[in-house]
Amino acid sequence: MPDKLIERMKEINSLLEKASDSYYNTGSTIMSDAEYDSLYDELLELEKQTGVVLEDSRTQEVGFKASSYLPKVKHPRKMLSLDKTKDREQLRQWLGEHEGLLSWKLDGLTVCLYYDGGKLTQAVTRGNGEEGEDITPNARYIKGIPQRISFEGHLALRGEALIGYTDFRRVNADLEEGAEPYKNPRNLASGTLRTLDPGVVADRGVNFFAFALVEADGLDINSVNGRLDWLAQQGFQRVSGRIVNKDTVVDAVGQFESEIADNDFPSDGLVLTFDDVAYGASLGETVHHPRNGIAFKWADETADTTLREVIWSPSRTGLINPIASFDTVELEGTSVSRASLHNISIMKKLNLCAGDTISVYKANMIIPVVAENKTPHEDDVVTPAVIDVCPVCSAKTEIRKSEDGVESLFCPNHSCPAKLIGRFKHFVSRDALNIVGMAESTIETFVEQGFVKEFSDFYHLSEHKDRIVALEGFGEKSYDQLIAGVEASRDCELDRVLYALGVPNIGRAASALICGIVSEPLQLESLTKDELLAIDGIGEVLAGDYVKFFENEENLSQFHSLLAELRVRMPEKPSGDHAIAGKTFVITGAVHIWKNRNELKDYAQSLGAKVASAVSSKTDYLINNDITSNSGKNKKAKELGIPIITEEQFKEMCE
Repeated sequence: MPDKLIERMKEINSLLEKASDSYYNTGSTIMSDAEYDSLYDELLELEKQTGVVLEDSRTQEVGFKASSYLPKVKHPRKMLSLDKTKDREQLRQWLGEHEGLLSWKLDGLTVCLYYDGGKLTQAVTRGNGEEGEDITPNARYIKGIPQRISFEGHLALRGEALIGYTDFRRVNADLEEGAEPYKNPRNLASGTLRTLDPGVVADRGVNFFAFALVEADGLDINSVNGRLDWLAQQGFQRVSGRIVNKDTVVDAVGQFESEIADNDFPSDGLVLTFDDVAYGASLGETVHHPRNGIAFKWADETADTTLREVIWSPSRTGLINPIASFDTVELEGTSVSRASLHNISIMKKLNLCAGDTISVYKANMIIPVVAENKTPHEDDVVTPAVIDVCPVCSAKTEIRKSEDGVESLFCPNHSCPAKLIGRFKHFVSRDALNIVGMAESTIETFVEQGFVKEFSDFYHLSEHKDRIVALEGFGEKSYDQLIAGVEASRDCELDRVLYALGVPNIGRAASALICGIVSEPLQLESLTKDELLAIDGIGEVLAGDYVKFFENEENLSQFHSLLAELRVRMPEKPSGDHAIAGKTFVITGAVHIWKNRNELKDYAQSLGAKVASAVSSKTDYLINNDITSNSGKNKKAKELGIPIITEEQFKEMCE
């Protein structure tokens, strides 16, 4: 029996090792959190039962050895994992008579930042806790990381770098044909931070939230929450949290839980830390975790149901996703009847067949996941057959295997309507050509009817008026409104046109930068890689994707056809003699004159001003309509003697 237990321990350890390697070094997830936790807990129990701890046991590790091409950096002090619980009552018992800070456990990549003399000197990923990867060149493109701070001493802090669900969906929508969509925001954040192209980091909207101040010369604040407030005053984004005690902690967990659905940033639980820094430090640590904090992971609400079929769903990139369709169950207050299986490998691993009893839950209380197949099968029973033809265009499908052995199904047909619909949906979106009223369902209908085959076809819909008016759900009024939206979109800025083309990895920010160096639209197609690399914020990846796109004859033809339909406005060159030219502004709070802060930012930049994300000694003005606010930015501005002005005052400066 002991030999069998040891063999089982080795088997589990090997599985956990592969999962950790994939999670930390490739950004991909080969098993769910629930599956990993279950295997990890089984290994812990076997170690207690046998008294044996394997020499490379995952229970003694906190990460995985970094294996990318980025420079490796040894951490000054080991970064340990937190102990965890799913029991709310255990949080109360753990806290005892002390006060604690309960905050989000954000689901991204942990990053350590170091400052000296007020300047960011290094940014390092967590890696295996002892050694991480140097991502300093990318750090200045991450929101929430100031490049300069007022504190001049040595500062070390930790936080989570992550990508919100909104940007996650946007990036997946912009992927080039044949690219497999990212499975979740953490995968995307992991790959983004490891890129050698800072422009990709900037365009994907990576955010940093500080969760721990490790060291600050001479700083005497004995409160975890107080230290985070201090970091916010220095210009950092800090993790959101609440001070709790044994009487309020359980209710606070419920409050956080109620906010999950509206939280754009991914979270996989909460963190409870003793607010008294000195007390927490006096508790020391184990080989695996510190004793001053504990992680709370949501106890996933699971439900058993019956699998009815596996549906194959083509996407804009050509990837055909297997979707499990099952009898409706209630999870976390919503009705769920489908869950993505992501790829062929996962589908085969679950060994699914119609009629099977499956267990379903919502990962992080948001994304439906098939946890396990509870129906035993004989060895000769196999998963549903992988389809041979695309369900949309009937082209013969292809199975492609990634570097880590994951099998996925693709449609190779470049003209597949599923791909066209995705490209056209992006083309008409608000940040692109902004064709008001052109819903996805309308695009699908127009593609099916053959009205739209390339971008310029949107501007020839009037040729199909009789057929459009006769379609179900349409009529003269609907047609007129739609055509009005199309005609209004003919007047547009060049950067919107470039973004609308869907050049891989070229988002709004990169489009604006590129259009800023040309004097007429056709110059876009002849920009060289060297010319692009000379733009601050455009790196090897973006430049390479851009040049490759315009080398394609079909892309070039569609670009020319589109330009013939539009009245393109070139970006205005900011006047260097304007009163605010060269001035640096920071914008915070609600705005009233402009539609939103981005519009105000664009206006200021059009006049030659600079707009920063954090208040620093280089800031000339802070724009905030609530001058009496006690926000971190207001406090910082007052400390540095920086004028705080309203929108009205800013507008007067510009007149």
